[in-house]
Amino acid sequence: MATYNIFLLPGDGIGPEVMTEVEKVAAFMGQAGLASFNFERGLVGGAAYDAHGASISEDHMALAQAADAVLFGAVGGPKWDAVPYDVRPEAGLLRLRKDLALFANLRPAICYPALADASSLKREIVEDLDIMIVRELTGGVYFGEPKQIIDLGNGQKRGIDTQVYDTYEIERIGRVAFELARKRKNKVTSSEKRNVMKSGVLWNEVITALHKREFPDVQLEHQLADSLGMQLVRWPKQFDVIVTDNLFGDMLSDVAAMLTGSLGMLPSASLGETNPKTGKRKALYEPVHGSAPDIAGKGLANPIAMIGSFGMALRYSFGLGEAADMIEKAISNVLASGLRTADIKGDAASYVSTTVMGEAIVAELKALVG
Repeated sequence: MATYNIFLLPGDGIGPEVMTEVEKVAAFMGQAGLASFNFERGLVGGAAYDAHGASISEDHMALAQAADAVLFGAVGGPKWDAVPYDVRPEAGLLRLRKDLALFANLRPAICYPALADASSLKREIVEDLDIMIVRELTGGVYFGEPKQIIDLGNGQKRGIDTQVYDTYEIERIGRVAFELARKRKNKVTSSEKRNVMKSGVLWNEVITALHKREFPDVQLEHQLADSLGMQLVRWPKQFDVIVTDNLFGDMLSDVAAMLTGSLGMLPSASLGETNPKTGKRKALYEPVHGSAPDIAGKGLANPIAMIGSFGMALRYSFGLGEAADMIEKAISNVLASGLRTADIKGDAASYVSTTVMGEAIVAELKALVG
């Protein structure tokens, strides 16, 4: 039985609570002989700032570099609103993405039939929804230079952020999208704003050329990002794999997440290049939801997105596709049984705690394994 080293960064707010449920799932998998995991915990975000005065320490960055995969909870909260910008809780996540060279963010948007009525859209629009947004993660306006605020005098200031993309950055994220599409419904929608942005013109040109050169068997369409946002809420099932830049991917993936009824349901993966010598790639897995400090410590958090993120680690870092499928099936079965946390209870009079939901998923896994 293979053993994998996973570095846990629970973070702030509800992060530690939902991470505990992942450890229960992993412990069962070890007991069942499916895989063995060595966990080491570290600090990130506000918790790291309180301990070290930085959003992540150098020691913990080294542990993240050495791990087979990183599991990340959530960071931030009003407690740290006044800390300096460069050590704000979110800076820890940005550094992990940058230093681990995690350029491809995979954001699935899946609507389980049992939760279709929890969406703000009609059941027929979202039921059985299954799309994947592939977001470029290390370039674009979030990292482009210059990035500054200039004092113009006379009470006036100018804020500057720069959108920059090179050909190789667009090609490598495009390859991830096309390769994923080949394993799904064989369709990619590429999105940018080529009508007003030069970076969008280049994005369109590079994706088109890559498609023609390497992936002519995959259906490709282009949509402007604002139009795509509209189409996501009009008829999301028309999409399979969507590939887009850092800024638009950030926004569109949150739109897609809410189609499913709750951010607490959705995992994500951030992947680096595959090492040609080892066949391995740096990777970080995290739920889409935030730290939710208003409910932290109350047992109200939904652990499904965090458990699903662990499932994505099994699939994309460890090649344990069958085990990942089993986790997804267990989650689906538990939801079909009627069990709900507070965020997805809808009009129901009762709901279960974080711990009860996690234990129910483990119990369903036991039943599936037999």
